Amino acid sequence: MEILGLSLLMVGVFVGFGLLIGTLFGFFGMGGSFLVTPALLVLGYPSTVAVGSGLAFVFGTSVIGALRHRDHGQVDYKLAVIVTVAMTVGIEAGKSVVFFLEATGMADLVINVAYVGLLATVGLFTLRDSWIDDSDAADADLADRVQSIHIPPMVTLRGGVRVSGTIVFAVGLVIGVLSGFLGVGGGFLLMPAMMYGLGIPAAIAVGTDILQITISGAFGAFTYAQSGAVALPVVAFLLLGSALGARIGAGVTNLVDEDEIKGYFAAMLLAGSLAVASNKLGTVYDIEMLNVLSTALIFGAAFLVSGAVVVAAVCRLRSDQSGRWCRLTTSQSG
Repeated sequence: MEILGLSLLMVGVFVGFGLLIGTLFGFFGMGGSFLVTPALLVLGYPSTVAVGSGLAFVFGTSVIGALRHRDHGQVDYKLAVIVTVAMTVGIEAGKSVVFFLEATGMADLVINVAYVGLLATVGLFTLRDSWIDDSDAADADLADRVQSIHIPPMVTLRGGVRVSGTIVFAVGLVIGVLSGFLGVGGGFLLMPAMMYGLGIPAAIAVGTDILQITISGAFGAFTYAQSGAVALPVVAFLLLGSALGARIGAGVTNLVDEDEIKGYFAAMLLAGSLAVASNKLGTVYDIEMLNVLSTALIFGAAFLVSGAVVVAAVCRLRSDQSGRWCRLTTSQSG
């Protein structure tokens, strides 16, 4: 039996995966396409369809999370507008690169390599920041240097941050190009950029990120849909699961320590990087075990990290971190 061209097994997989990603999305402020796109690549979808479907999923799920973070007062509208405009311009340029590479037959290779490199780099950087005690000073130094550059117009953001609007626009433009190229909402790049480069508090960075994802994701999905590069049944079942997950994730951001957010974030990025690398090597050298490993990494990481987020939040609510699972998922300083 099939539903919208998908077997019951695949429907269950996509709904369940959507639930997990929705939880992670609401928690991290990322649309989840940084997992959806490589997952579709692993499942054998063409690169353009994987990218377009990832952006479509971003738009649908971000609407839910944006409303939740707005209720928590975790959105900087001024920052979101600047970044969204810049990313919208960049996404169109990135999309053009994808279709050019597809015409040359190099799209799959280049996108996979780019995913591995970017996910691994950002993941390792974030992991270092969550583990090293003096990282806050280093991050503050970087943010201070950026804030000391007075290129008009200067804008004042939430958290007492004052920075050049031109710099914010430039950052958004670069991330927009990568977003359109890789089929991501830009969250896994924009959130670290806001936290480390601009000095925005993590909770506000998450909420603001989701708001811009809503708009830029809509634009990106529309441009790919015009070219028929969106698998609507897949996106629909992913969104069905993510609707609940996004509300769960957004609700626990106030309960979990900031360093824990960074640590979970790093784990997801590194898992995504390893999954895409394993899939590509397995395909090139015809090693089935590597293809199985890539699938396990994508789905397993989403399950483990989303579960850890929920457990950590429950432990915080109970004010009891003495249990084994609580010790594993929360920092002992909180």
